[in-house]
Amino acid sequence: MSNVTGIVIEALLKSALMAFVLATAFAYLTLAERKIAAFMQVRKGPNRVGPWGLLQPAADGIKLLFKEEMVPAGADKVLFFLAPILTMIPAMIIMAVVPIGPDVELFGRVVRLGISDLNVGLLYILSVASVAVYGIVLAGWSSANKYSLMGGLRASAQMISYEIALGLAIIGPILLAGTMSLQGIIAAQQQTTWYVVWQPVSALVFFLAGLAEVNRAPFDMPEAEQELTAGYFTEYSGMKFSLFFMGEYIKMVAVSAIAATLFFGGYLGPYVEQLPWLGIFYFSVKTAAFLFVMIWLRLTLPRLRYDQLMAFGWKVLLPLSLANVVVTAAVIVMGG
Repeated sequence: MSNVTGIVIEALLKSALMAFVLATAFAYLTLAERKIAAFMQVRKGPNRVGPWGLLQPAADGIKLLFKEEMVPAGADKVLFFLAPILTMIPAMIIMAVVPIGPDVELFGRVVRLGISDLNVGLLYILSVASVAVYGIVLAGWSSANKYSLMGGLRASAQMISYEIALGLAIIGPILLAGTMSLQGIIAAQQQTTWYVVWQPVSALVFFLAGLAEVNRAPFDMPEAEQELTAGYFTEYSGMKFSLFFMGEYIKMVAVSAIAATLFFGGYLGPYVEQLPWLGIFYFSVKTAAFLFVMIWLRLTLPRLRYDQLMAFGWKVLLPLSLANVVVTAAVIVMGG
């Protein structure tokens, strides 16, 4: 087998494995959210399907698979079908540049625990994240429904507003590490310490802007049930409806994984150099901690009004992230 063939097969296998892991994470993250909500509200969560309710995601998936697909009479059918796919695919491929562990030796060859290590990995992440909004806007517009259209417009305005703060928040780690490669940023943290110590403001802004990017409470105005029924996916049913949910929950995993990589050392932890496979465990624990906080916030905080949401993005997060970039750059110049 030639070296090129081996690289291609390795990339395909890792891509298939990553897609499987993300799809499984989506299924059981929905179960985890329901269980955590039940625990915090002193009630029982799903507990009928399978032991401790562990087969509930499978039951939900089968139910959605066999539900009737409804298409509004006035809908643009091509865009109506395309919108859920455009929302879900960016969420799946954004994890391609996130390293989930150090290089390991497997079957006589060194294998990178990550699909790719781009020298412009963070630029790739921002580019892919900006594509997801097209699926949401098209879903709102193609449904021929005023509530869906309002949800799509809200989503586009919200994402544009918070993407600026999100982009500025990652400049701090880039300046400290001197690279846009996520593997390089992890290596730089290995030489010093986790960047959350040096960039707490950047970490906070990134997490809050990431919440807004994935439309999670208290930033879930595009799908506010009390005002817009269900927002941009009001007219969707069956598997198309589940694709929107899959995109949202996989984006939650992606934001958590990127935050853990940029500010909490990614897969770094005790004994990783001696036992490289431990890196996957540390990375998973850090990502799960961020996911728990996302669920916790949804169950604790009320939804912001739309004017409050936009004001928070432009008047609080944007100035904070700009000031953080200026201070970080000044400290690096004076220190260098």
